[in-house]
Amino acid sequence: MKRTPAIVASVVILLVLSFVAGHVTGRSGEKSQASTRRLLYYVDPMHPAYRSDKPGIAPDCGMTLEPVYDGDTGPAKSSLPPGSVSLSAEQQQLIGVRVETVAIDSASHTVRTTGRVSADDNRVYRLMAGTDGWIQSLQNNPPGTSVKKNQPLASLYSPDFRNAEASYLGFLSSVERLKTGMDPSDQKRVEDSVRINEEQLRLLGMGEEQLKELNRTRRTTSSINLVAPGDGIVLSRSVSPQQRFEKGAELYRIADLRKVWIIADVRGQGGEFRPGTRARVSIPELGRAIDARVSSNTPLFDPTSRTLKLRLEADNPALLLRPDMFVDVEFQAKPPAGLSVPAEAVLDSGMRKIVYVETSDGVFEPRPVEVASAYGDSVALAKGVAEGDRIVVAGNFLLDSESRMRATPLSLTGPQPDVKTAVQREALRDPVCGMTLSHSDPNLVERYHGDTFSFCSESCRKKFRNDPGRYAGEKSASVLGQEHQLDSHHD
Repeated sequence: MKRTPAIVASVVILLVLSFVAGHVTGRSGEKSQASTRRLLYYVDPMHPAYRSDKPGIAPDCGMTLEPVYDGDTGPAKSSLPPGSVSLSAEQQQLIGVRVETVAIDSASHTVRTTGRVSADDNRVYRLMAGTDGWIQSLQNNPPGTSVKKNQPLASLYSPDFRNAEASYLGFLSSVERLKTGMDPSDQKRVEDSVRINEEQLRLLGMGEEQLKELNRTRRTTSSINLVAPGDGIVLSRSVSPQQRFEKGAELYRIADLRKVWIIADVRGQGGEFRPGTRARVSIPELGRAIDARVSSNTPLFDPTSRTLKLRLEADNPALLLRPDMFVDVEFQAKPPAGLSVPAEAVLDSGMRKIVYVETSDGVFEPRPVEVASAYGDSVALAKGVAEGDRIVVAGNFLLDSESRMRATPLSLTGPQPDVKTAVQREALRDPVCGMTLSHSDPNLVERYHGDTFSFCSESCRKKFRNDPGRYAGEKSASVLGQEHQLDSHHD
């Protein structure tokens, strides 16, 4: 029993020695691997233009400087084109960068969009007042009520009704007295006159049943029964009991909803949605779906939603679809000819559109593109990329932000400046670390021999003050050389 503590202590010591030996071996292996390559310099991982002969902290962002060895070709260790961004695999994963290859898309795509149900205008009845009058009574038929053809809707009163009925009955009596002995041509003219008088009563709102009753009884009345002209649903009723109405006022609007329109919002030119194209219309609230067809009418452009209003026609026998109901619409459409990329890959700044192309492993370059057309969740590009290019389709907003932070004044901010502008902007480059400055900080400037120098940090400013001739000389020579080339060019 006394030997047990000694055994446990021995085992613990062996484990500690093994860990230390492995750690030392790993460190020595790393050192031996590093020692096989010649150290060139240290760079700022966020601004590769900044270099240092010694390890330390970057003066602008506070990050640890990274070593660059002879033979390194990594994108982060080399000078990048203006606007390009270098990211390691870990950084790409952190911001969610996803890359796809540009290809010619010829397969059919499922285009999903939303639509709004509308009554077929060819099946909508608008009942208008034929003269001035009053509403005597209304049936129980508020909006949403189903009505049948010739079903009474309301009772209307107007003095014009009695006058029109009296004129019609008087004409009928005259015709009956004169019918005996008429030749066929005269009888035809009389029948045409009767139809004209009947048509006048119909225009005032009298239905066929009441017209037959008037012929049978030969008794005038001061009211007319307004009836439904066909089967349908009452969409609107703009009258109430004892209300006065004027000639031309809309009293009722009734729609036959056995066939309806669906107005779908689509982007692009709409050429891929040919008349007769099938579409699947889903009603999420009911869990039902029906088939529809693209009509032959040309889609109209809506400036508010900036979409084309594509009209679909659908049978609606069970009356599942009602006006103003929103539905989900799916098409099978072929993309337009050309290179196809996801719509989210294109960044639109208003003045131009760009995509980010992976030019090498971990290096992403902004490239202007020209969009030919849009369809569904994809766009067809006319210029800017080639088949086989690898473009960023996710995480490009953060990538664009990083590019703008690193970009030089000559990069993507608009039209490229001339050489003279470049020389003037040279004054906004830190003469110590070489970093390009977006603006000059009044607290980080020094004057030397009549020239003003700007710095990115207090550390660079102190280095300049300790040895201004070293940095100002190099800077002045660079600027003077460019100015001399500019003057020679203009001469």
